[in-house]
Amino acid sequence: MKLVILDAYTTNPGDLSWDGLRALADCEIYDRTPADQVVARAADADMVLTNKAIVDRAVIEALPKLRYIGVLATGHNIVDTLAASRRGIPVCNVPEYGTPNVAQAAFALLLELTNRVGHHAQSVRDGRWSDSPDFCYWDFPQVELAGLTLGIVGLGRIGQAVAGIATAFGMNVLACDQFPPATAGDGIRLAGLDEVFRGSDAVTLHCPLTADNRELVNAARLAAMKPSAYLVNTARGGLVHDGDLAAALNANRLAGAGLDVLSVEPPVRDNPLFTAKNCIITPHIAWATRAARGRLIQATVDNLRAFLHGQPTNVVNRSP
Repeated sequence: MKLVILDAYTTNPGDLSWDGLRALADCEIYDRTPADQVVARAADADMVLTNKAIVDRAVIEALPKLRYIGVLATGHNIVDTLAASRRGIPVCNVPEYGTPNVAQAAFALLLELTNRVGHHAQSVRDGRWSDSPDFCYWDFPQVELAGLTLGIVGLGRIGQAVAGIATAFGMNVLACDQFPPATAGDGIRLAGLDEVFRGSDAVTLHCPLTADNRELVNAARLAAMKPSAYLVNTARGGLVHDGDLAAALNANRLAGAGLDVLSVEPPVRDNPLFTAKNCIITPHIAWATRAARGRLIQATVDNLRAFLHGQPTNVVNRSP
């Protein structure tokens, strides 16, 4: 059985091992695969693994030997799951590997917005504290989280982990989910999407990207938020309309945004968020600790082994 990994580098740039997969299949591993080379590289593959390389309907139809698609991530919008289902091909993701890391990153972004640690640390290196007439200074308001309300959009594993951190900080939590749990955890109040955006001091996104919620955060949604509120997105960039968010920030209709994802990745150089006020952007690294990537690879091995034994797990598509 032949396995092709289309874009292995971001998962394992060399600090981890693919030996678990090599023990299960004849592996052909590519650091990156341009879109026009996906079919050629996977032509003889029985199984394909992808992180962000797109496996759409045209690709699936061009690969007659293909029997399995594994996603080296939780989000699976880069695979046409319906086309895979029509071929009887299971699409398997890894749902839990990054929960603590993404929750941690969401708060890293929120705390950078409320405390501006990076900015003030750099100002000290630049000599401003040494030249200050006072024992302290700050260039941005220092905002206390205790008593504020955090709105969480998507109350799955990551959303619940974020809620736990928020309550530890003394925050109130409003949360919404397409399929809300029967009972929310301690300190969490379930609400509708409009109330979450309208009533929160910070809103953090933890839902998957679907055709129904693309650009969920647009001009109208941003207009409903408090001018003092923050937006955090560590989920999928397509949930946010980049131009509308930049306009809201530049017009001081929003206090700040912390983003680990953008609508196009890598982003175009003239993305309006790059020059927007009070916008902190990191390059999609919320998932990328070594510990998380190690769990991701092991879970991918487990998924593949289960498929080879005729009992695929973490299947995200349905049989036709």
